[in-house]
Amino acid sequence: MKRGAPELVVFDLDGTLIDGYAAIADALSYAMERLGDAALPPERVRAMVGHGLDRLLEQAVGLERAAEGVRLFRERYPEVAVSHSHLLPGVAETVAALAAAGHPMAVASNKPGRFSRMILEAKGLASALRSIGGPDAETPAKPDPTMLRRIIESAGATPSDAVVVGDMEVDYEFGRAAGCRVVLIPGGSRTREELDGLEPDGFLGSISELPEWIRANPRS
Repeated sequence: MKRGAPELVVFDLDGTLIDGYAAIADALSYAMERLGDAALPPERVRAMVGHGLDRLLEQAVGLERAAEGVRLFRERYPEVAVSHSHLLPGVAETVAALAAAGHPMAVASNKPGRFSRMILEAKGLASALRSIGGPDAETPAKPDPTMLRRIIESAGATPSDAVVVGDMEVDYEFGRAAGCRVVLIPGGSRTREELDGLEPDGFLGSISELPEWIRANPRS
């Protein structure tokens, strides 16, 4: 990335760009009920999201049944991923503003990449993104920085050129592990109070504040 070029903006997905908790809760309930367990309350599911599908099912049904739980979740999730997910307020306008200012953008999520792409294409954001990252056999889930480093490299950028935008501690740890600036926007899986103790480069009340924050806080 040329010196002085607009920064690469790497977004988290759930809780940052979309509210997809209803879809996750639906697919998790499907898996749990078929394994003989009662579904969890939606607010409990929201607090569990963010560390990847394997971890979610380990928490929900235990380590021994997690693999079958993941299979069942993936059986149900494509049926509800788009219909039960929606863009958070201000997201479409913010992405448009950043694109107009020349910022390359990407998504790095602990959701499997094919599911993230399905949702982002349906919601009209995929075309604005250089890449959509997710965990796979060769890519560990966040907070391991491998996914982020690959996104940065593919954009021809360096860590100092990138701003990671998320809503929870795993996003903070992910960005910092790769040497990037981090902006947190509480309200997805975590409240501002639950993020006390972290020291991101910015805490914002809304994603709509992001373009101005980037303009007012150029990279050094």
